[in-house]
Amino acid sequence: MSLDTAPRPAQPQPEPPRPRNLLDRTLIARALRSRWYPGLFQWIAVAVFAIVVWQLLAGPQTAHDNLGTALVWVLWWPLIPVMFVAVGRFWCAVCPFGKLSDLVQRFVGAQRPVPRFLKKYGIWLIDAQFLLITWSDHIWGIVESPWGTGVLLLLLITAVVASGAFFQRRTFCRYLCFLGGLSGNYAQVGALELRANTDICRTCTARAVCFNGGDKAPACPLFEFPRTMDSSANCNLCASCIKNCPNDAIRITPRTPSRELWSVRNPKIEASFLAMAIMGIVLIQNLTMLEIWQNVLDWIDRTTGITSYPVIFTLAFIVAVGAPVTALWAASALAARRNSEGVAGNFARFGYALIPLDVAGHIAHNLFHLLAEGKSVVYTAVTAFGGTRPDGSTAVLGTGTIQILQYLILALGIAASAYAVHRIAKARWGTDRKALRATRILFLAVVILFAAANLVLFALPMAMRM
Repeated sequence: MSLDTAPRPAQPQPEPPRPRNLLDRTLIARALRSRWYPGLFQWIAVAVFAIVVWQLLAGPQTAHDNLGTALVWVLWWPLIPVMFVAVGRFWCAVCPFGKLSDLVQRFVGAQRPVPRFLKKYGIWLIDAQFLLITWSDHIWGIVESPWGTGVLLLLLITAVVASGAFFQRRTFCRYLCFLGGLSGNYAQVGALELRANTDICRTCTARAVCFNGGDKAPACPLFEFPRTMDSSANCNLCASCIKNCPNDAIRITPRTPSRELWSVRNPKIEASFLAMAIMGIVLIQNLTMLEIWQNVLDWIDRTTGITSYPVIFTLAFIVAVGAPVTALWAASALAARRNSEGVAGNFARFGYALIPLDVAGHIAHNLFHLLAEGKSVVYTAVTAFGGTRPDGSTAVLGTGTIQILQYLILALGIAASAYAVHRIAKARWGTDRKALRATRILFLAVVILFAAANLVLFALPMAMRM
């Protein structure tokens, strides 16, 4: 029996299945293309925001009794990072500040181009705002003061109005909003992405109506061009591009959370700095809510003789925020000796890998407030509208259950950050085993260091704010 040794033609490899486009679902497509979206959600948010501001400025001036404080710090602030992970920057599409900016532009907007300074340094201004607001909260007690929270919102409203009066689109949201900077980082971990089919866009003759706006919807508020977009950092799912595109080239697809982090083409050092600064902020927020914080204050007093709380907290704040930045920079410097990347390049690239741990620490911290103080939203609402505040605990779940949930969330964040380190390193140095191994070890060490810090702090009992 003879054997046929003639080469067989190669079998065509099946194309990997494309993620399903949610716009293929009739109900979703109709909702996003409706003239009521996102306007209906915006006006609901504006109405709630008006109640919040009224309560903060004219309601009870103790956080325990103020509905505005409960809505902002017990409900909205804990839920907002969860929203970023689930649906990206959707909040930015319905945010009352964005709606206010649109209204100001419609009536008195000068429509000037965004200054080059903001385009270049806006994210650094956002970083500085985030640090300043956190520091101010501990020095002046913004969270514990309804009036203080109200003043913060009024300052932000002033900035929104000024930006809308002078500059195009939502300049404030893209380049100046501290929450926008946070959401831009966190949205890259999100489970949804909006992208354009570049094959269709290549033959489009609609003069970039998805970016410039048209008869059906205004221009992209955050200055994103769907055809070239490779990140969800500046997409708020407002659906303007979906409504304007004449070729149905826009897709919204589910994705594995954190997948975007290892495919960022141009990592930015300022975004990585913000990720590490948030890591430090979460650590100091946790520390100051623990019983051992008083022990720390006593030790500083005995050791240095400093008794001024603002001075002590400022020093602790600098150390807490500086520690993650320094650790990542040190790992980047060591990695630069073993791979082909410079120190700044390593810092920018691997700062993104820490974002999942950032998100997990942020959610786990705020989960305590949501579940240990959640009923305060109901209690203060009853009081605000003329009822008698109910008696009983404000806790939704017991401390033990909350702690288990916190550890589960942290475990997911640690795993996602570790995997992101692996994927980023493999994509960059997959053929250089020595560089790959050394790089992974160094940046995994950073993940382990701050994972351990979070795990220790979350093991200790936390104090309530309300």
